[in-house]
Amino acid sequence: MNFDNNVLHIKNMVCPRCISVVEDILHELNFSFEKVKLGEVILNNFFSNNQVYTLKEKLKSHGFELLEDKKGKIVEALKTHIIQLVKNPNFNHSTKLSSFLSKEIGYDYSYISSLFTANERVTIEKYVILQKIEYVKELLSYDELTLSEIADKLNYSSLAALSTQFKSITGTTPSHFKLLTFHGRKSLDNLIP
Repeated sequence: MNFDNNVLHIKNMVCPRCISVVEDILHELNFSFEKVKLGEVILNNFFSNNQVYTLKEKLKSHGFELLEDKKGKIVEALKTHIIQLVKNPNFNHSTKLSSFLSKEIGYDYSYISSLFTANERVTIEKYVILQKIEYVKELLSYDELTLSEIADKLNYSSLAALSTQFKSITGTTPSHFKLLTFHGRKSLDNLIP
């Protein structure tokens, strides 16, 4: 197994809880690491193939996957950036998504878009919408913000735009969703069929 610069790329890390689980696994297996962030672990030393194999199996048992190919790493980096964008209210939304992702990933947008679609069977744009809708569900379940505040927080042009997109994805309105006792939220790592 070949890993560049002591950096491991891990698929399906989508939230702070995932970071905590991966940190626990690394501690359990006595891996010395500098930092764990969404989709990535920076190790302090090189480890043997046997150690990495053990880590790979342990990660797999928790729903994660150690990425070894370049394309998989790019797709996972894209997913991580998209999740962070959706949840970052301070992001400058006048910046085009394509320009932002191209800059962050270091590849032409047409390449990363084709790669993402081929690997995930959904376009980047659709994935962004799915992430936004799941975040809307999360915010609705907290019951701390009004629908208008949620629309504003996620930079929808209007409450009507949010409601229309929400209904097209979920089959119900945000107001009706709030009334449901079971919210039907999917975990972020299970958004793609």
